[in-house]
Amino acid sequence: MPQAAVPRRKPAVSQLDVTLLRGGTSKGLFFRHDDLPPAGAARDALLLRVLGSPDPYGKQIDGLGTGISTTSKVVLLRPSQRDDHDIDYLFGHVSIAEPLVDWSGNCGNLSAAVPLFALLQGMVVHAPRDGAVNVRIWQANIGKTIIAELSMRDGQPQWEGDYHIDGVAFPGAPLTLRFLDPAGGASGRLFPTGRVCDSLSLPDGSSLAATLIDAGNPTVFVRAADVGLVGDERGDIADAAINQRLEWARAAGAVAMGLAADIASASSERPATPKVSFVSASTEPGVALTARILSMGRLHHAYTGTGAIALAAAAAIDGTLVAEACGGVVRGEALRFAHASGQQQLEARLSPGAAGWHIDEVVMTRTARPLLQGSLFLPSQY
Repeated sequence: MPQAAVPRRKPAVSQLDVTLLRGGTSKGLFFRHDDLPPAGAARDALLLRVLGSPDPYGKQIDGLGTGISTTSKVVLLRPSQRDDHDIDYLFGHVSIAEPLVDWSGNCGNLSAAVPLFALLQGMVVHAPRDGAVNVRIWQANIGKTIIAELSMRDGQPQWEGDYHIDGVAFPGAPLTLRFLDPAGGASGRLFPTGRVCDSLSLPDGSSLAATLIDAGNPTVFVRAADVGLVGDERGDIADAAINQRLEWARAAGAVAMGLAADIASASSERPATPKVSFVSASTEPGVALTARILSMGRLHHAYTGTGAIALAAAAAIDGTLVAEACGGVVRGEALRFAHASGQQQLEARLSPGAAGWHIDEVVMTRTARPLLQGSLFLPSQY
Protein backbone atom coordinates (compact mmCIF):
# COMPACT_ATOMS: atom_id res chain seq x y z
CA MET A 1 0.00 0.00 0.00
CA PRO A 2 1.36 3.48 -0.75
CA GLN A 3 2.31 5.29 2.44
CA ALA A 4 1.93 9.00 3.08
CA ALA A 5 5.21 10.64 3.97
CA VAL A 6 5.51 11.53 7.63
CA PRO A 7 6.69 15.13 8.13
CA ARG A 8 9.99 15.12 9.98
CA ARG A 9 12.50 17.66 11.19
CA LYS A 10 15.35 17.95 8.71
CA PRO A 11 18.71 17.57 10.45
CA ALA A 12 21.39 20.18 10.02
CA VAL A 13 24.06 19.38 7.47
CA SER A 14 26.54 18.65 10.26
CA GLN A 15 24.23 16.23 12.10
CA LEU A 16 22.31 13.26 10.75
CA ASP A 17 19.98 10.65 12.25
CA VAL A 18 21.28 7.11 11.82
CA THR A 19 20.47 3.60 13.00
CA LEU A 20 22.98 0.76 13.07
CA LEU A 21 21.48 -2.69 12.54
CA ARG A 22 22.79 -6.19 12.07
CA GLY A 23 21.09 -8.29 9.44
CA GLY A 24 22.26 -11.88 9.03
CA THR A 25 26.06 -11.81 9.00
CA SER A 26 26.35 -8.13 7.99
CA LYS A 27 26.01 -4.76 9.70
CA GLY A 28 24.99 -1.51 8.07
CA LEU A 29 23.99 2.10 8.66
CA PHE A 30 20.31 2.75 7.96
CA PHE A 31 18.94 6.14 6.91
CA ARG A 32 15.59 7.52 5.94
CA HIS A 33 15.84 8.23 2.23
CA ASP A 34 14.63 11.83 2.49
CA ASP A 35 17.23 12.74 5.14
CA LEU A 36 19.99 12.49 2.53
CA PRO A 37 20.76 14.53 -0.59
CA PRO A 38 19.38 13.27 -3.92
CA ALA A 39 21.22 10.49 -5.73
CA GLY A 40 24.53 11.65 -7.10
CA ALA A 41 28.02 12.76 -6.19
CA ALA A 42 26.97 14.79 -3.11
CA ARG A 43 25.16 11.86 -1.53
CA ASP A 44 28.03 9.47 -2.26
CA ALA A 45 30.56 11.91 -0.79
CA LEU A 46 28.50 12.21 2.40
CA LEU A 47 28.17 8.44 2.81
CA LEU A 48 31.86 7.87 2.14
CA ARG A 49 32.75 10.37 4.87
CA VAL A 50 30.27 8.77 7.29
CA LEU A 51 31.96 5.39 6.90
CA GLY A 52 35.48 6.87 6.88
CA SER A 53 36.35 6.18 3.25
CA PRO A 54 38.52 6.33 1.28
CA ASP A 55 41.10 5.22 3.84
CA PRO A 56 44.60 4.35 2.54
CA TYR A 57 45.22 2.55 5.84
CA GLY A 58 42.18 0.32 5.28
CA LYS A 59 40.72 0.81 8.78
CA GLN A 60 38.05 3.54 8.39
CA ILE A 61 39.16 4.90 11.77
CA ASP A 62 37.73 8.39 11.12
CA GLY A 63 34.25 7.03 10.43
CA LEU A 64 31.74 4.38 11.43
CA GLY A 65 33.19 1.63 9.25
CA THR A 66 35.40 -1.09 10.70
CA GLY A 67 37.69 -1.82 7.78
CA ILE A 68 35.86 -4.93 6.56
CA SER A 69 33.43 -5.17 3.68
CA THR A 70 30.62 -6.83 5.66
CA THR A 71 30.21 -3.67 7.77
CA SER A 72 30.98 -1.01 5.14
CA LYS A 73 27.37 -0.80 4.02
CA VAL A 74 24.52 1.70 3.91
CA VAL A 75 20.77 1.27 3.47
CA LEU A 76 18.26 3.95 2.44
CA LEU A 77 14.57 3.33 3.15
CA ARG A 78 11.31 5.13 2.57
CA PRO A 79 7.58 4.27 2.43
CA SER A 80 7.09 2.69 -0.96
CA GLN A 81 6.17 4.73 -4.00
CA ARG A 82 4.60 1.56 -5.46
CA ASP A 83 0.99 0.56 -4.81
CA ASP A 84 1.73 -3.08 -3.94
CA HIS A 85 4.73 -2.64 -1.62
CA ASP A 86 5.33 -1.22 1.84
CA ILE A 87 8.98 -0.16 1.63
CA ASP A 88 11.47 0.98 -1.00
CA TYR A 89 14.95 -0.31 -0.14
CA LEU A 90 18.21 0.92 -1.68
CA PHE A 91 21.57 -0.61 -0.76
CA GLY A 92 25.05 0.89 -1.14
CA HIS A 93 28.32 -1.00 -0.65
CA VAL A 94 30.98 1.52 0.37
CA SER A 95 34.52 0.86 -0.77
CA ILE A 96 37.08 1.04 2.00
CA ALA A 97 40.14 2.26 0.10
CA GLU A 98 38.55 3.89 -2.95
CA PRO A 99 36.14 6.88 -3.23
CA LEU A 100 33.30 4.71 -4.51
CA VAL A 101 29.84 3.65 -3.40
CA ASP A 102 28.69 0.65 -5.45
CA TRP A 103 24.90 0.74 -5.99
CA SER A 104 24.86 -2.17 -8.46
CA GLY A 105 23.41 -4.91 -6.26
CA ASN A 106 21.55 -5.99 -3.14
CA CYS A 107 22.71 -7.25 0.26
CA GLY A 108 20.77 -10.39 1.12
CA ASN A 109 21.87 -10.40 4.75
CA LEU A 110 20.94 -6.77 5.42
CA SER A 111 17.58 -7.47 3.76
CA ALA A 112 16.70 -9.13 7.07
CA ALA A 113 17.21 -5.84 8.94
CA VAL A 114 15.10 -3.78 6.51
CA PRO A 115 11.71 -4.74 8.03
CA LEU A 116 13.00 -4.04 11.56
CA PHE A 117 14.03 -0.49 10.67
CA ALA A 118 10.81 0.11 8.72
CA LEU A 119 8.64 -1.09 11.61
CA LEU A 120 10.63 0.82 14.23
CA GLN A 121 10.23 3.97 12.10
CA GLY A 122 6.46 3.48 11.73
CA MET A 123 6.65 3.06 7.95
CA VAL A 124 4.43 -0.05 7.81
CA VAL A 125 0.96 1.24 8.71
CA HIS A 126 -0.81 -2.13 8.48
CA ALA A 127 1.43 -3.75 11.12
CA PRO A 128 -0.59 -5.20 14.02
CA ARG A 129 0.26 -4.49 17.63
CA ASP A 130 0.71 -8.22 18.20
CA GLY A 131 1.09 -11.17 15.88
CA ALA A 132 2.54 -11.98 12.48
CA VAL A 133 3.28 -9.30 9.90
CA ASN A 134 4.42 -9.53 6.29
CA VAL A 135 6.43 -6.61 4.94
CA ARG A 136 6.57 -6.27 1.15
CA ILE A 137 9.90 -4.73 0.17
CA TRP A 138 10.82 -3.29 -3.21
CA GLN A 139 14.56 -3.85 -3.72
CA ALA A 140 15.33 -0.84 -5.87
CA ASN A 141 18.89 -1.77 -6.88
CA ILE A 142 17.78 -4.82 -8.84
CA GLY A 143 14.04 -4.21 -9.22
CA LYS A 144 12.84 -7.24 -7.26
CA THR A 145 10.37 -8.01 -4.47
CA ILE A 146 11.27 -9.43 -1.07
CA ILE A 147 8.63 -10.52 1.44
CA ALA A 148 9.76 -10.50 5.06
CA GLU A 149 7.77 -12.55 7.55
CA LEU A 150 8.22 -11.73 11.25
CA SER A 151 6.29 -11.09 14.47
CA MET A 152 5.16 -8.07 16.47
CA ARG A 153 4.73 -7.79 20.24
CA ASP A 154 3.42 -4.72 22.06
CA GLY A 155 3.79 -2.70 18.87
CA GLN A 156 7.45 -3.58 18.34
CA PRO A 157 9.11 -6.01 15.92
CA GLN A 158 10.48 -9.08 17.65
CA TRP A 159 14.21 -9.61 17.29
CA GLU A 160 15.01 -11.56 20.46
CA GLY A 161 14.84 -15.36 20.32
CA ASP A 162 16.79 -18.59 20.40
CA TYR A 163 17.38 -19.16 16.66
CA HIS A 164 21.07 -19.45 15.72
CA ILE A 165 22.72 -18.76 12.37
CA ASP A 166 26.35 -19.70 11.83
CA GLY A 167 28.58 -16.64 11.58
CA VAL A 168 26.73 -14.73 14.34
CA ALA A 169 27.68 -15.30 17.98
CA PHE A 170 24.28 -14.70 19.58
CA PRO A 171 20.77 -16.01 18.81
CA GLY A 172 17.76 -14.02 17.68
CA ALA A 173 14.19 -14.35 16.47
CA PRO A 174 13.85 -16.24 13.18
CA LEU A 175 12.88 -14.01 10.27
CA THR A 176 11.86 -15.55 6.96
CA LEU A 177 12.83 -13.83 3.71
CA ARG A 178 11.18 -14.79 0.44
CA PHE A 179 13.09 -13.45 -2.56
CA LEU A 180 10.47 -13.53 -5.34
CA ASP A 181 11.54 -14.21 -8.94
CA PRO A 182 15.17 -13.39 -8.06
CA ALA A 183 16.67 -14.08 -11.49
CA GLY A 184 17.86 -11.48 -13.97
CA GLY A 185 17.87 -8.39 -11.77
CA ALA A 186 21.10 -7.09 -13.29
CA SER A 187 21.24 -8.73 -16.71
CA GLY A 188 17.65 -9.71 -17.47
CA ARG A 189 18.40 -13.46 -17.60
CA LEU A 190 19.14 -16.27 -15.13
CA PHE A 191 22.13 -17.29 -17.26
CA PRO A 192 23.21 -14.09 -19.02
CA THR A 193 25.32 -15.89 -21.65
CA GLY A 194 22.63 -18.48 -22.32
CA ARG A 195 24.96 -21.24 -21.06
CA VAL A 196 25.14 -23.03 -17.70
CA CYS A 197 28.93 -23.27 -17.94
CA ASP A 198 31.36 -20.92 -19.71
CA SER A 199 35.08 -20.71 -20.33
CA LEU A 200 36.49 -17.34 -19.26
CA SER A 201 39.59 -15.92 -20.94
CA LEU A 202 41.81 -14.29 -18.32
CA PRO A 203 44.39 -11.52 -18.90
CA ASP A 204 47.34 -13.91 -18.42
CA GLY A 205 46.19 -15.98 -21.40
CA SER A 206 44.73 -18.81 -19.34
CA SER A 207 41.11 -19.95 -19.33
CA LEU A 208 38.83 -20.87 -16.46
CA ALA A 209 35.56 -22.80 -16.34
CA ALA A 210 32.78 -20.81 -14.67
CA THR A 211 29.04 -20.76 -14.14
CA LEU A 212 27.72 -17.23 -14.60
CA ILE A 213 24.33 -16.81 -12.97
CA ASP A 214 22.22 -13.77 -12.15
CA ALA A 215 20.02 -14.61 -9.16
CA GLY A 216 19.93 -12.42 -6.07
CA ASN A 217 23.07 -10.78 -7.42
CA PRO A 218 25.11 -11.80 -10.46
CA THR A 219 27.65 -14.38 -9.31
CA VAL A 220 30.63 -16.15 -10.86
CA PHE A 221 31.11 -19.74 -9.62
CA VAL A 222 34.41 -21.53 -10.20
CA ARG A 223 35.90 -24.78 -8.95
CA ALA A 224 38.18 -24.30 -5.94
CA ALA A 225 40.80 -26.63 -7.45
CA ASP A 226 40.90 -24.62 -10.69
CA VAL A 227 42.16 -21.54 -8.82
CA GLY A 228 44.66 -23.39 -6.65
CA LEU A 229 42.49 -23.74 -3.54
CA VAL A 230 41.19 -26.66 -1.50
CA GLY A 231 37.77 -25.10 -0.88
CA ASP A 232 37.70 -25.07 2.92
CA GLU A 233 39.78 -21.91 3.38
CA ARG A 234 39.10 -19.50 6.25
CA GLY A 235 40.47 -16.01 6.81
CA ASP A 236 42.33 -14.06 4.16
CA ILE A 237 43.82 -15.83 1.15
CA ALA A 238 47.51 -15.05 1.47
CA ASP A 239 48.59 -15.96 -2.07
CA ALA A 240 48.53 -12.79 -4.18
CA ALA A 241 48.49 -14.75 -7.44
CA ILE A 242 45.36 -16.66 -6.38
CA ASN A 243 43.65 -13.42 -5.32
CA GLN A 244 44.50 -11.90 -8.69
CA ARG A 245 43.11 -14.92 -10.53
CA LEU A 246 39.86 -14.72 -8.56
CA GLU A 247 39.50 -11.01 -9.33
CA TRP A 248 40.22 -11.66 -13.01
CA ALA A 249 37.53 -14.35 -12.97
CA ARG A 250 35.06 -11.96 -11.33
CA ALA A 251 35.83 -9.16 -13.76
CA ALA A 252 35.87 -11.40 -16.84
CA GLY A 253 32.53 -12.81 -15.70
CA ALA A 254 31.14 -9.27 -15.47
CA VAL A 255 32.19 -8.63 -19.07
CA ALA A 256 30.72 -11.93 -20.29
CA MET A 257 27.42 -11.11 -18.52
CA GLY A 258 27.25 -7.72 -20.21
CA LEU A 259 27.71 -5.84 -16.93
CA ALA A 260 31.01 -4.13 -17.78
CA ALA A 261 32.75 -3.02 -20.95
CA ASP A 262 36.09 -4.57 -20.04
CA ILE A 263 37.98 -6.17 -17.17
CA ALA A 264 39.52 -2.89 -16.02
CA SER A 265 36.17 -1.10 -15.68
CA ALA A 266 34.63 -4.13 -13.96
CA SER A 267 37.31 -3.87 -11.27
CA SER A 268 37.21 -0.09 -10.89
CA GLU A 269 33.51 0.73 -11.34
CA ARG A 270 31.59 -2.21 -9.82
CA PRO A 271 33.75 -3.98 -7.23
CA ALA A 272 30.73 -5.27 -5.29
CA THR A 273 29.04 -7.20 -8.12
CA PRO A 274 29.27 -9.71 -9.55
CA LYS A 275 30.53 -11.76 -6.63
CA VAL A 276 32.99 -14.62 -7.19
CA SER A 277 32.59 -17.89 -5.30
CA PHE A 278 34.62 -21.09 -5.38
CA VAL A 279 32.96 -24.45 -4.72
CA SER A 280 34.05 -27.99 -3.93
CA ALA A 281 32.53 -31.30 -2.93
CA SER A 282 31.47 -31.58 0.70
CA THR A 283 33.30 -33.74 3.22
CA GLU A 284 30.57 -33.30 5.86
CA PRO A 285 27.58 -35.64 6.22
CA GLY A 286 24.24 -34.12 5.29
CA VAL A 287 25.88 -31.20 3.47
CA ALA A 288 25.54 -30.86 -0.31
CA LEU A 289 28.71 -28.90 -1.03
CA THR A 290 31.33 -26.53 0.35
CA ALA A 291 31.38 -22.92 -0.85
CA ARG A 292 33.35 -19.77 -0.17
CA ILE A 293 32.66 -16.28 -1.51
CA LEU A 294 34.63 -13.04 -1.78
CA SER A 295 33.23 -9.62 -0.93
CA MET A 296 35.11 -6.55 -2.17
CA GLY A 297 38.20 -8.72 -2.72
CA ARG A 298 38.19 -10.34 0.74
CA LEU A 299 37.04 -13.80 1.74
CA HIS A 300 33.67 -13.46 3.46
CA HIS A 301 33.70 -14.74 7.05
CA ALA A 302 30.49 -16.70 6.35
CA TYR A 303 28.61 -16.34 3.02
CA THR A 304 26.72 -13.47 1.43
CA GLY A 305 22.92 -13.69 1.40
CA THR A 306 22.58 -12.96 -2.30
CA GLY A 307 25.43 -15.38 -3.01
CA ALA A 308 23.43 -18.06 -1.21
CA ILE A 309 20.45 -17.26 -3.45
CA ALA A 310 22.63 -17.71 -6.54
CA LEU A 311 24.14 -20.90 -5.07
CA ALA A 312 20.73 -22.48 -4.41
CA ALA A 313 19.49 -21.53 -7.89
CA ALA A 314 22.60 -22.93 -9.57
CA ALA A 315 22.45 -26.13 -7.51
CA ALA A 316 18.97 -26.79 -8.92
CA ILE A 317 20.07 -26.60 -12.58
CA ASP A 318 21.82 -29.49 -14.29
CA GLY A 319 25.22 -28.74 -15.82
CA THR A 320 26.32 -25.93 -13.52
CA LEU A 321 29.57 -26.17 -11.58
CA VAL A 322 27.50 -25.90 -8.40
CA ALA A 323 25.37 -28.92 -9.29
CA GLU A 324 28.57 -30.75 -10.21
CA ALA A 325 30.04 -30.03 -6.76
CA CYS A 326 26.80 -31.32 -5.19
CA GLY A 327 27.10 -34.57 -7.12
CA GLY A 328 23.84 -33.80 -8.91
CA VAL A 329 21.02 -31.28 -8.86
CA VAL A 330 19.35 -30.29 -5.58
CA ARG A 331 15.76 -29.53 -6.53
CA GLY A 332 12.49 -29.78 -4.62
CA GLU A 333 14.27 -29.75 -1.27
CA ALA A 334 16.39 -27.48 0.89
CA LEU A 335 20.06 -26.99 0.05
CA ARG A 336 22.46 -27.25 2.99
CA PHE A 337 25.99 -26.06 2.31
CA ALA A 338 29.15 -25.47 4.30
CA HIS A 339 30.66 -21.96 4.44
CA ALA A 340 33.56 -20.36 6.27
CA SER A 341 31.71 -20.11 9.61
CA GLY A 342 29.60 -23.26 9.56
CA GLN A 343 26.53 -24.13 7.52
CA GLN A 344 23.45 -22.55 5.99
CA GLN A 345 20.20 -23.96 4.64
CA LEU A 346 17.83 -22.39 2.12
CA GLU A 347 15.54 -23.49 -0.69
CA ALA A 348 15.15 -22.47 -4.31
CA ARG A 349 11.59 -23.16 -5.50
CA LEU A 350 11.37 -23.73 -9.25
CA SER A 351 8.76 -24.36 -11.90
CA PRO A 352 9.23 -25.52 -15.51
CA GLY A 353 8.99 -22.85 -18.18
CA ALA A 354 9.20 -22.60 -21.96
CA ALA A 355 12.88 -21.61 -21.79
CA GLY A 356 13.83 -24.03 -18.98
CA TRP A 357 13.48 -23.83 -15.23
CA HIS A 358 12.08 -20.66 -13.67
CA ILE A 359 13.17 -19.61 -10.16
CA ASP A 360 9.87 -18.74 -8.49
CA GLU A 361 11.43 -17.79 -5.15
CA VAL A 362 14.31 -18.49 -2.83
CA VAL A 363 13.46 -18.78 0.87
CA MET A 364 15.91 -18.37 3.72
CA THR A 365 15.75 -17.73 7.45
CA ARG A 366 17.95 -15.09 9.05
CA THR A 367 18.09 -13.11 12.28
CA ALA A 368 18.52 -9.37 12.71
CA ARG A 369 18.55 -6.76 15.46
CA PRO A 370 18.91 -3.02 16.00
CA LEU A 371 22.23 -2.07 17.63
CA LEU A 372 22.05 1.68 18.17
CA GLN A 373 20.21 4.79 17.12
CA GLY A 374 21.40 8.36 17.37
CA SER A 375 22.96 11.36 15.68
CA LEU A 376 26.22 11.28 13.78
CA PHE A 377 28.36 14.35 13.23
CA LEU A 378 29.93 15.36 9.93
CA PRO A 379 32.83 17.70 9.22
CA SER A 380 31.86 20.93 7.53
CA GLN A 381 33.74 19.73 4.42
CA TYR A 382 33.48 16.20 3.10
